Amino acid sequence: MDTHIGKRIRLRRMLLGLSQEKLGEAVGITFQQIQKYERGTNRVGASRLYQIASALDVPVSFFFDDQEKPSFPQRADTHSSHYFGLAERKTLFEGAAPSRPLPGFAQDDMPLLSRKETLELIRAYYSIPDATVRKHMLDLIRSMGPAKDKKETDPS
Repeated sequence: MDTHIGKRIRLRRMLLGLSQEKLGEAVGITFQQIQKYERGTNRVGASRLYQIASALDVPVSFFFDDQEKPSFPQRADTHSSHYFGLAERKTLFEGAAPSRPLPGFAQDDMPLLSRKETLELIRAYYSIPDATVRKHMLDLIRSMGPAKDKKETDPS
């Protein structure tokens, strides 16, 4: 969990173009501490996570997105009707956790978001001040990629 939260801190920091030092200054800690959080070597407390979320302009839940379902040890009893934590039936907690990829991305695409090249492309794209030029650039890039089925790209 600590490693996942650290990766999400790093992803958002890089998307914003912030250094570890600048993020550390924003929340009142050293860049070395930010490094430890990003690597998952130090656990981020709740209040510190809230400060980091505020500095990175994201909700705290951002750091938990795409988290794998944790595995809990099985209980020794064999009666599925026994209550299991928080007065909820154990069966309510069984089954796969719902997958929540970012809109427009398949779960397999998620590693693309943490690549340096992707971050550079996003920054360059949004540095273009004219929205019409940005749209033309996006159209150009799409035209250079593999052709898609007409049904997928044509809304009519």
